[in-house]
Amino acid sequence: MNYAINDQVVLARAPEGPLAAYLGPFADSLSQQGYTRYSIHRQVMLAACFSRWLKKTEVPRHRVTSEHRGRYLRCRYRRRRPSQGDRAALDHFIEFLRRQRVIPAEKLSPRKLTPAQQWVQLYKQYLREERVLAEATIVNYVPFVSQFLEERFATGPVSLSKLRARDVVRFVQCQAPRLHLKQAKLLTTALRSFLQYTRYRGETLVDLAAAVPCVANWSMPSIPRGIAPEQVRRLLREIDRSTAVGRRDYAILLLLARLGLRSGEVAFLDLQDIDWESGCLHVHGKSGRRVQLPLPQDVGDAIVAYLRHGRPRSTSRRVFLRAKAPVRGFLDQRAVGSIVRHALLRAGIEAPTTGAHQFRHGLAAQMLRQGASLAEIGELLGHRSPETTRIYTKIDVEALRTLALPWPGGGR
Repeated sequence: MNYAINDQVVLARAPEGPLAAYLGPFADSLSQQGYTRYSIHRQVMLAACFSRWLKKTEVPRHRVTSEHRGRYLRCRYRRRRPSQGDRAALDHFIEFLRRQRVIPAEKLSPRKLTPAQQWVQLYKQYLREERVLAEATIVNYVPFVSQFLEERFATGPVSLSKLRARDVVRFVQCQAPRLHLKQAKLLTTALRSFLQYTRYRGETLVDLAAAVPCVANWSMPSIPRGIAPEQVRRLLREIDRSTAVGRRDYAILLLLARLGLRSGEVAFLDLQDIDWESGCLHVHGKSGRRVQLPLPQDVGDAIVAYLRHGRPRSTSRRVFLRAKAPVRGFLDQRAVGSIVRHALLRAGIEAPTTGAHQFRHGLAAQMLRQGASLAEIGELLGHRSPETTRIYTKIDVEALRTLALPWPGGGR
């Protein structure tokens, strides 16, 4: 006799065991997260088998842990062939039960940190709370600092007062040649930041940040590689806007191309960041800065089309959501980069790079050629320093020559 769990899942027999009563709510939760009917049925069926096994092995509900999941699967695989996704399905079920406080959260013994790792944690906290740096910046700085401390102190006690200039110079000279120029410069920036922090804490009395060698580099060595306007137009034309994913990707690419947003600014855009009445967009920029930008008509129309006819139902406040279950906002900026990469590949466009930042460079180049000032470009792109914008003056020398004043007295 069949047993209906909800309107989507029907089992061949009535569920048993200490977790049987929670199969229906679990199925509803999976449905709300956007899982397909087949996936929901499969996960609920496995959860029902798990509950039946708990009854047979006399494990009460309040003692269920992740360890029982492993034991059950080993028992199951003696009779059945392992199936990909079994472990993930039971992980979803156990996670759901913990959220509902049906089973207790497991107390995991905290991993013992080495002294070097403890200092890295304190440094991260300083960057996040005192300096209010963007998470992406913190993620870039920390590995270099961690490597520096581990090479100098290994797993032993960390005595920052024992650091000397030769330690700093030796580390940079050893690591920089192995890195790309941009990474090498990031290494020296991170190291200076950390050494300034140690002085701020009073751990070092000498300004060791001044001992960090500069990476050899010509001023403004390379022109930012921006995607060409005709490539942008072709890319947008190639997107299939008859699908939900196509409408989402079209809106994302328009934000990158028309406003020059960073990939993280697009990924973390919330519904409340769009002011429809005034036609403005509030962007969370670097270092926690909020920047207000005008919302162009075509960008607004693309976002509306996605919100009305493409965005899955979700309690998330993010504008752009994953297309596959679990339906939620993007975890980080890499999702936007992946959308750009796949769109370029599908359209067969050989762009300067495969990343999202090329739209930002392309927009700056186009504005410069149309006569925009560096101040206007810097304001749109959210540059804090004019030096950051100045690099775009190398993009089109011929265009800049047309802006030059004639030499007094005429040419000679």
